[in-house]
Amino acid sequence: MFGNTIVLAQNMWDMFVWFGVIFGILFGLVFFGIFARYLGLWIQSKTTGAGIGLVNLLIMSIRKVNPTIIVRSKIMAVQAGLTHAYPISTRDLEAHLLAGGNVPNVIRALIAAHRANIDLDWVTAAAIDLAGRDILEAVRTSVYPKVIDCPDPRKGAGTLDAVAGDGIQLKARARVTVRTNLKQLIGGATEETIIARVGQGIVQAIGSTPSYARVLENPDKISQTVLNQGLEAQTAFEIVSIDIADIDVGENIGARLQANQAEADMRVAQAKAEQRRAEAKAREQEMVAKTQENRAKVVLAEAQVPEAIAQAFRERRLGVLDYYELKNVQADTRMRSAIAGCNGATMEEGQVNMQ
Repeated sequence: MFGNTIVLAQNMWDMFVWFGVIFGILFGLVFFGIFARYLGLWIQSKTTGAGIGLVNLLIMSIRKVNPTIIVRSKIMAVQAGLTHAYPISTRDLEAHLLAGGNVPNVIRALIAAHRANIDLDWVTAAAIDLAGRDILEAVRTSVYPKVIDCPDPRKGAGTLDAVAGDGIQLKARARVTVRTNLKQLIGGATEETIIARVGQGIVQAIGSTPSYARVLENPDKISQTVLNQGLEAQTAFEIVSIDIADIDVGENIGARLQANQAEADMRVAQAKAEQRRAEAKAREQEMVAKTQENRAKVVLAEAQVPEAIAQAFRERRLGVLDYYELKNVQADTRMRSAIAGCNGATMEEGQVNMQ
C-alpha cells in the first residue's frame, strides 16, 4: 500500500515536470518570436540613439501602433538633429499616428524646413498634417516656388477676356509664381482663390486702361498693378511674381455694342413713328366722323328753312314778292358759285399745260 502511494506520487511529479518543460519551451518560443520580431528595430534604435526600448516596442504593438513607422521616424529625427531643435518624443509620434497622421511625412517636412532655416515646429507641422494638407509639399513649395497658370487650363478656360477703354477685347494668359506661407497654411485659401483673384485683377487692370495699344506696349504694367493689390491676403501662398505670358487682340466689342445700340435706337424710333402714324390715322378718322356729323347738322338746319318760310307765310311776316326776291338771290348765288368753280378748274388746267 505504501509502495503504491510512492509510485503514484512519482508519476504525478513526472507529469508536473513535463508540463513545466512544455510550458517553458512554449514561453521560450513566444519570447524568441517577439524578440526576433523587434530585435532589428531595437538594434537600430540603440545604435542611432533613438531611445526606444524593447518593452516600448512591445507596448506599441499592444496599442495597435506600428513600431516600424515610429522607430524609423524617430531615427530620422535624431539623425537630422531635430530632437535638439524641437522637443519630439516617442509619445508625440505615437499620438500623431493614432490620430491618423502621416508621421514620416511630417518628419521629412521638419527636416527640410530645418535645413532651409524655415521656422516650423512639431506642433504646427502635425496640425497642418492632420488638417489634410501635404506638409512636405508645402515646405518644398516654400523653398522652391511653384508656377500656377491663370486661368487654370484644367477648367476649360483658355484665356482671360477683358475689354480696354476703347472697346477692344484682349485675351490674356498669365503665370503666377507662388511660394507657401506656412503661417497661413492652416485656414488659408488654396490655389483656386489665387487664380480667381489674379484673373479678376488682370481683367480690372485691362478695363481701366484707356487704349488696348498701351496694354500691348507695356504688359508689365498690368502685372505690376495686379501684384501691388495684395491678392495673397488670407491665402496659404505668397505671390512672388505675376508674368503676362501672352496677349491676343480679340473683337471690337465697343463697335459691336454701339452697332447693337444704334439698331435698338432705330427700332425704338420706328416704333414711336408707327405710334404717331397710328395716332394721326385715328385723328383723321375722328375728323372725318366730325365732318359727317357737322354735315348732318347742316342738312338738318337746311331742312328747317322751308318750315320757317311756311311759318312766316302763315304769320303774314313774309309776302310773295319777298319770297321771289329770296329765290332770285339764291339763284344768283348758285350761278356765281358755278362760274367761280368753272374758272378755278380752267385756271388749274392752264397751269398744268404751261408746265
